[in-house]
Amino acid sequence: MTEDSSRAAWLEQARSYLRDADPVLARLIDERPAFDPRAWMAQLPPMDLYGALLFQVAGQQLSVPATRRILSRIQSLFGGHLPAPAQLLAVEPGKLREAGLSWRKIATLRDLAERLTDGRLDQDVLSNLPDDELMVALTAISGIGPWTVQGALLIALQREDVVLPGDLALRKAVQATYRLDHLPSQQQVLAIADKWRPYRSLATSYLFSAAFEPAEAPPADPREA
Repeated sequence: MTEDSSRAAWLEQARSYLRDADPVLARLIDERPAFDPRAWMAQLPPMDLYGALLFQVAGQQLSVPATRRILSRIQSLFGGHLPAPAQLLAVEPGKLREAGLSWRKIATLRDLAERLTDGRLDQDVLSNLPDDELMVALTAISGIGPWTVQGALLIALQREDVVLPGDLALRKAVQATYRLDHLPSQQQVLAIADKWRPYRSLATSYLFSAAFEPAEAPPADPREA
């Protein structure tokens, strides 16, 4: 079985599971028959774990378009790609500030880069940790919280059972999709998401798509032509 066919089989199994587990999510899935949960990643530069954490830190409290503009400026500083930890440490911090990062975010990224270059942390080891252990290791760094790590789990490591309850866009998508009369708390999002296990990443992707992309239009009725 090829990687593509294996991925397709996994996707069909996950969709079927989510349809049965959650009738609201079933509607989203049926409205988007050609949905590719990884398509949005094609709009991002290639990222290892450090690159994904850089992207997440840069995007804290910012919109996605603003984050992408900052990311583009950072790439320009490093020959068109995101920096490795040692490369980031070698550049003048003021250059990162000019690219749009706050001093607090620069301090966080430099702290993380120092730990990855001096041996206190190892990307290969981190990448193979279970989700909860990776969360503990990275949130020990000032400026890196659960949302930042959860995004990196999705983007760089492509873990299958991740949800971002603190993400405002996801909370708004849950409110709209589940027709709630209030913005759900993080705990409420987690409670709703519990039925999606072990495919919370895919469910999250569908909800993000509902927030940012219109559903595919159904075929026109020829009798109405």
